[in-house]
Amino acid sequence: MSKASKAVDEEILQHFQPDGGLDVPVAGYLLHRQQRQTLYYMRLIEHEIPKLVAFRKSFVPPTAATPLVIRSVDFAGEQHPLTAKRSVVVPVAHLPLRNEVAFHRTKLLAGVRWMPEPPRDSGILADEDAAKHGFIKIACEDFPRANMNLKWISDTLDKLVLEANAEGEAPYQRLPLDTRHLDSKVRKSKKGDHVRGRGGLRPSLKDFPTEWLPKRQENVIPSILPSQ
Repeated sequence: MSKASKAVDEEILQHFQPDGGLDVPVAGYLLHRQQRQTLYYMRLIEHEIPKLVAFRKSFVPPTAATPLVIRSVDFAGEQHPLTAKRSVVVPVAHLPLRNEVAFHRTKLLAGVRWMPEPPRDSGILADEDAAKHGFIKIACEDFPRANMNLKWISDTLDKLVLEANAEGEAPYQRLPLDTRHLDSKVRKSKKGDHVRGRGGLRPSLKDFPTEWLPKRQENVIPSILPSQ
């Protein structure tokens, strides 16, 4: 407690002295209650907090055996609609997929939930093994309980892996990844990568279908000249 606040409390207490058998005013009880509450927490800090050292655990980065990272929000026990929300981030390289076509199909099925870099709040390091095929983030807050939202995410992820490992891989080999959600994120951030095609966003001939490109000049000129 600072000297200024202590002097103010002493000045207030001078007016709370019993006079003629009268009790302390209500403000005096409020001040005493605040002091007792402060003393209670100071005692907790002094005697109970050091006991938490016994529960200390060192941080171990997730491995391929535990690919899922679950994120939750808590408001120190207070009721809030956001406490039931759950978010799961998983590296695509750690999913049980059978070949490269299945990896590509997973990215296509994930859609806007796929990203080449891990989210900042995921707790996953962007190492070479985990970031080889990008990351998928799925969140749910539609159900009233947290375990129900987490179960829906788990079932959705299982269906995604099952569909990616299914047969009939020929159509998926020719479909490119849709990265418009990544381009939109770069434009909204306005950090300079969206200006004049920076960050690999400048369109080129490879972005157009081959059947839309003009034919070779030697094939076009004879068709224009009149036949003799």
